Amino acid sequence: MRIGFGLPVSGAWATPDRLAAVAVEAERAGYDALWSFQRLLVGVDQQLDPVYRSVLDPLIALAYAAARTESIRLGVAIVNLPFVTPAYLAKQVGTLDVLSGGRVDLGLGVGWSEPEFIATGASADRRVARTGEYVAALRTLWADEVSAFEGEFYTIPPSRMEPKPVQRPGPPILLGGGVPAALRRAGRIADGWVSRSATDLSRIARDVELVLAGAAEAGKDPATVRIVCRGVVRLSPVEPAGPDRRRLSGTFEQIREDAAWLATQGVTEVFYDLNWDPLLTGPGVDPSATLDRALDILHGLSPAGLG
Repeated sequence: MRIGFGLPVSGAWATPDRLAAVAVEAERAGYDALWSFQRLLVGVDQQLDPVYRSVLDPLIALAYAAARTESIRLGVAIVNLPFVTPAYLAKQVGTLDVLSGGRVDLGLGVGWSEPEFIATGASADRRVARTGEYVAALRTLWADEVSAFEGEFYTIPPSRMEPKPVQRPGPPILLGGGVPAALRRAGRIADGWVSRSATDLSRIARDVELVLAGAAEAGKDPATVRIVCRGVVRLSPVEPAGPDRRRLSGTFEQIREDAAWLATQGVTEVFYDLNWDPLLTGPGVDPSATLDRALDILHGLSPAGLG
């Protein structure tokens, strides 16, 4: 099981100094990856969780972290593909892969927020049908000396995109999604699947089965498919118990036990994400108090046993 950590990209703790400190400390503490997520904007009439109200750009945040680290991987979970063309995203992610020395993982989703579709001029129609073409377009732009793709939604005229990513044939692509068709698609056309913050982790084995079924349909070795879990951590000094306790909530020991349990459910990677912690990102939080709490949790859950 690989263990990653969510970067400070939301709310009060998403500042340059805290982002840099978390990135450096996570690498030192033995974490495998740093992760970000995308939220472009929030409509004034939308009733969304506080975590979405103020969010840094995910790729720029990863580039900032890349400049301060050496070996830890850099993942985004996720970029919504309708909001940007595959050629533009291929250039951004390819550049980040070059500048980071080949450390990037790209998660893709289809989007769900109506104001974001309107603001980007994107169509919410046939989002799912676009996904396969989008992935194919990314791969030819990264892998082929002369790239070309012609589909219903996207066209890449015969052309060259340089420099190529360090990772060959390109950075790994993970797909999000929670419905059965999306899970199968992730196994079939991508390198793996990344779960949502709202995923019911007590039932994640069912999701994993569908992803691996999709991989089998495509003739892939299921052992090569990545299953990445966003772990929304809720640390508590008191040990909660009972059937209503959410996985990855409670004491350090309980959270570690849950991570080990996720491995038995088929999860290959989990990243602890504190962006959903109201004591770090909630309204009225004192930014000066956030770094100590974040680093206490980072070290308390460290794969290297620091803290």
